[in-house]
Amino acid sequence: MPDSQNKAPSSLATHGAGELPSVVVDSYNEELREGDGFVGDRASKRSFQAILDDQRERGRGRDDEDPLGDEPSDRIGKKKLDKLLTSGDVEAAGIVHGAIEDFAQELATVTKRFLRLKAWRGTERIVIGGGFRDSRIGEVAVGRAAVLLKSDGTDIDLVPIRFHPDEAGLIGAAHLAPAWIFSGHDAILAADIGGTNIRAGIVELRLRKATDLSESRVWQLEIWRHADDKPKRDEAIERLIDMLKGLLDRAAKDKMRVAPFVGIGCPGLIREDGSIKRGGQNLPGNWESRRFNLPQRIREAIPGIDGHETAVIMHNDAVVQGLSEVPFMRDVEHWGVLTIGTGLGNARFTNKASERE
Repeated sequence: MPDSQNKAPSSLATHGAGELPSVVVDSYNEELREGDGFVGDRASKRSFQAILDDQRERGRGRDDEDPLGDEPSDRIGKKKLDKLLTSGDVEAAGIVHGAIEDFAQELATVTKRFLRLKAWRGTERIVIGGGFRDSRIGEVAVGRAAVLLKSDGTDIDLVPIRFHPDEAGLIGAAHLAPAWIFSGHDAILAADIGGTNIRAGIVELRLRKATDLSESRVWQLEIWRHADDKPKRDEAIERLIDMLKGLLDRAAKDKMRVAPFVGIGCPGLIREDGSIKRGGQNLPGNWESRRFNLPQRIREAIPGIDGHETAVIMHNDAVVQGLSEVPFMRDVEHWGVLTIGTGLGNARFTNKASERE
C-alpha cells in the first residue's frame, strides 16, 4: 500500500509527527535498556505489584499471616490499597506505605535516567500520567519521587496529570491538529489504545469558551478492557470501530456536530504512513506488520463525517496523553510526560514560541 494513501491531508501533521501545532516533539518512546530489560520497567504497574509482593513477604509475622490477606497483589485494586493506606489495619497500611516508598525510589531513578538523555536536557517539568496516577497511592508516589529528586539536587517539577487518565489520552487528541480546522464543529472522535484497555470518546471542544482547547472535555466515553477478552488483532479493530460508530450515532441524536477528524493514541514508534515500527508488543496480535495500518482501517470504516472526508491522525499514546497538558504548560519551555501503565510511556516536548507569548 503506497504511503501516499495513508498520509493525512497536507494541512495536517503526519502520523507520529515531530512538529505539532503547539509543540515540537523532541523525543518519544525512548527504550532505555538495562541488562536484558528496559529501564522503564522499573516504574510500571507490574513493577509496583512486584514491590508490593516483596513488602508483603517481608511483613509476614511468625504466624506467617499476611496483613493484606490471601489475595494476589495483581488482584488488589487501587481503591482497596487507597483505603488500606488511610483507614485500614496499621500493619497493612505500613506495607502499602513501604511499597509506595520503594516505588517512588524507582520512579526517581528512572526519571534521572531520562533527564540524562540529550533530547531531555533542560526539561523543567514532567507530568505523570497513566492508570497508576488515578489513585491516592499513585499521587503520593509521585509526590515522594519529586521530593527525592529535589533532595538529590535534581531541580525538576513532577506533577500528576490534570485530567483523569481515562480522559487525558482522548482530550490530547484535539491538539494533533490546529484548532481552526474544527471551526463550526462541536467535537471530535478520539481513541486511546493501551495494553490493557481501549478507550473511545467524543471530545467536546468548547472553543467558544477557550480557543486554546483548555476547556475541552470528554462528553461520551466507552472503555473496553480487552486484556480480559484476549481478542485477535482484527477482532480488536472491529470492536474499536463499532465503539466509534456508536459514539457518532449518539452525537447525531444530540445534534452535536462532530468534525471529520479522528485522533488516535497508540503505543509504539509511529511511522509517517501510520504503521507501527516497534513498541506494540503489549497489544493483541501483531500490530507491527507493514501490512497493517490502523488509520487506514478506520478511514475505510468511517469514510466521512458531517458530509466531509474523514481525516485520521495517529501518534504515540504517551505523546497524545501529554498533549492534554499543552494549555497549562505555557510557563515553561521544555517539559515531558511519563505514563505509568502496562509499561512506562514517555515523551518530551518544547513549546513553540508563539504558544509561550
